[in-house]
Amino acid sequence: MKIVVLTKHVPQAIGEVSFGPDLTVNRSAVRCRLQDADEYAVEQAARIACRRLDVQVTALTMGPSGASAALRTALARGADEGVHILDDALHGCDAPATSLVLAAACRRLGFDVVLCGTASTDSAMSVIPAMLAERLGVPALCRCDTLRTDEDLLHATRDDGTGTGGTEDLTAAMPAVVSVTDRSGEPRYPRFEAIADARQKLVRTWSLADLGIETTHVGLAAAATKVGKVTRAEPPPTTVTEDPHSAAVRIADFLTQQQFL
Repeated sequence: MKIVVLTKHVPQAIGEVSFGPDLTVNRSAVRCRLQDADEYAVEQAARIACRRLDVQVTALTMGPSGASAALRTALARGADEGVHILDDALHGCDAPATSLVLAAACRRLGFDVVLCGTASTDSAMSVIPAMLAERLGVPALCRCDTLRTDEDLLHATRDDGTGTGGTEDLTAAMPAVVSVTDRSGEPRYPRFEAIADARQKLVRTWSLADLGIETTHVGLAAAATKVGKVTRAEPPPTTVTEDPHSAAVRIADFLTQQQFL
């Protein structure tokens, strides 16, 4: 059984956050760590590995060199190996581009389960699990509070969203993408021996070229556009032929009727 755990690096402290000229977080200039949400995903992978004998857990991250800190934490918490997608073209990429790259990496690794946190700390959009499952063509079990495996099936429960404390039971055949919440199980702090052993575990570095993804002007951006990204929107041309005074009166009347004035 192959498990791929998605790990994202975030700034070590809020005061250390800096922004680039495009207003994206400049993570290469600050110390980073594994984000809290992904700690629960790593914990679930480790628990599955304890219950089964045939589990290989791979921690996967993408970003600048500082992202390796998130990988090392995942390795100390039970992952067997790490993969770091490192490429200058990844700077500032959006959710469609991120899911494109992660899907390519998951295909190359091979997987039965892709585990991730419910939402990233910075954007908190919670869209990557569903987008990744769509790209991989597999089921998505999102916002899971519990998770267990049974042969080739995944069983999960989650809050039904009614506010009454009810739950939903979910089942999916592997392979699948699963996102877990902070109710899935408190992450255990790694022992000193595990932290030391993590330094010796294999971490591979892949570029976009290794994944077969173009980095030219029409490469990453064009691929993201295929899933609906709007790269530029031009306003329609407007020609005013009415007398300015009459137009102003008509607009004022309209705003008055709509109770805006």
